Amino acid sequence: MREVRDYPSRIGDAASRRFETFSYLPPLSPEAVRQQVDYIIARGWTPAIEYTEPEHADETYWHMWKLPLFGETSVNRVLAEVEACRKGNPNHHVRLVGYDKFRQTQGTAMLVHRGAAGNAAR
Repeated sequence: MREVRDYPSRIGDAASRRFETFSYLPPLSPEAVRQQVDYIIARGWTPAIEYTEPEHADETYWHMWKLPLFGETSVNRVLAEVEACRKGNPNHHVRLVGYDKFRQTQGTAMLVHRGAAGNAAR
């Protein structure tokens, strides 16, 4: 059996905080992010991009980057919007959300860029 790892998280240390399931794994590579976007699109989910300041990531709503990408079928267009959000907000966390229109909920959400208070996730 593998050893259980401790992930210390402190309120006063924004870099130590974990967000979404994938944040407990090593940072996603650009190819892994691409595969996740492809998965979202293949499921028929609506991709959306959100961002927030690292120090407020767990206590407020995240800001929506433009509108959700309703009906988008191009992985490259979604990735271009993720990159535009990252460049427009370089010190913010950026996450990708896949909304399931049939279940009326998020199908997935993952941090794809960790802002200045944390380590780069991309």
